[in-house]
Parts: sequence; C-alpha cells; structure tokens
Amino acid sequence: MCLGVPGRVLEIVPSAIGISTGRVDFGGVVKEVCFAYTPEVEVGEYVIVHVGFAISKVDEQEARRMFEYLTGTGELDAELGRDTGAGGARARGD
Repeated sequence: MCLGVPGRVLEIVPSAIGISTGRVDFGGVVKEVCFAYTPEVEVGEYVIVHVGFAISKVDEQEARRMFEYLTGTGELDAELGRDTGAGGARARGD
C-alpha cells in the first residue's frame, strides 16, 4: 500500500519478541499487518495502515470518512489490489 488506509483490526497475534501482527479488514479485503508501531491497539479498533504497518489508531468515524473518500477517488481499489475491470493497469507513482 502506498497510502495510509484505514481498517478494522480483526485479530492480534502476539509474538515472543513483543511485536504483534494480525489481520485487518479493509472493507472486505483482509490483510496481514504488523502492529510494531501501535502496540496498544485492540481487536475491533481502527488503524491507519501504510506498507503493511499499522502506523496509528483512528476512531471509527474518522476511519469511515477516510474510507469513503478513498473509495470515491478510486484510490482504495488500487491500494488494496482489487481488480476494478476498468480495462487495464492504471499508471501509479509508487
């Protein structure tokens, strides 16, 4: 992911070295995420994820607002790797 995308924490898996990972739901797309920067996060809370790392917590209202904006601009599908069937790859400045 190139943008910070909001998602809901579904699962947290602690590790022996203290860096948790888990699964985050981005509107039906579930991805593995590292919680090294947000060790206080709990299941059911929302986080902003950038390149596989949860970089901050965000409240549900703000997460939904950001999600709607990214959906409306078409950026969300590209960031989550969804095929929109728009007839080919879109040029991206990753």
